[in-house]
Amino acid sequence: MARGALGKAVGRDAGAQLGSGEATGLLLQRNYLAYKSAWWIFVSGFLEPVFYLFSIGVGVGRLVTGFEFNGHVIPYAEFVAPGMLAASAMNGSVLDATYNFFFKLKYNKLFDQMLATPLTTSDIARGELSWSLLRGGIYSAVFLLVMVAMGLVHSWWSVLAVPAALLIGAAFGAAGMALTTFMRSWQDFDYVTLAQLPLFLFSATFFPLSAFPDWLGWIVQATPLYRSVVLVRELTTGSLSWASGVSVLYLLAMTLIGLVVVGRRLERLLLS
Repeated sequence: MARGALGKAVGRDAGAQLGSGEATGLLLQRNYLAYKSAWWIFVSGFLEPVFYLFSIGVGVGRLVTGFEFNGHVIPYAEFVAPGMLAASAMNGSVLDATYNFFFKLKYNKLFDQMLATPLTTSDIARGELSWSLLRGGIYSAVFLLVMVAMGLVHSWWSVLAVPAALLIGAAFGAAGMALTTFMRSWQDFDYVTLAQLPLFLFSATFFPLSAFPDWLGWIVQATPLYRSVVLVRELTTGSLSWASGVSVLYLLAMTLIGLVVVGRRLERLLLS
């Protein structure tokens, strides 16, 4: 059924236009067909944050009583778990938006083939981002269920943690695709690792912002992963503040700017 729908749409006249929803649906179908035999990749992507949670959140949690967050002292595992959820959303989205996106763009020329159909560069950007969000959304939902099973969630606000994780994935995915369009070879991906590591370590995932010197704390608060961690942690603990609103606006702006940049860059790379 999926193959028939995809073939029918792609077989249209090249001058015909597709609606944005229809184009996104077709690209989701294409990615599903390409990845359905590699289901184990999805499982491995989910296990990494769970292992982190058990080894650091639970293991180290026996040595650390807890931290204060928005005026409430919470156990260490409850402090770390939402941070790992946010970091997982970032890592899953960046993986698809950089390595996989670069391979399709530079090596198998998949996007060149797509542009021979009624699809546009904006359709490609939205479709690729939607696929990474679908993947990240599954990870986030299952990880949240693990948190619930471990007794690490105590607020109904936590139901919004999955939409929040999708927003985090959209922001990092859009930014990742935009930056990938400037990359020349696989060696450039060393910069991705170089950027991810400090973001992960200096995001208040494992210890509170108060542990940093004042000057470094201000820098940390301006980073996208910190804003993501704050948003998810406030939702899972039910301790909401103005910081969540700031984080939502920050991540929305990051998503929109990234999509605009990647659309224009794809036009320059593929249509000029």
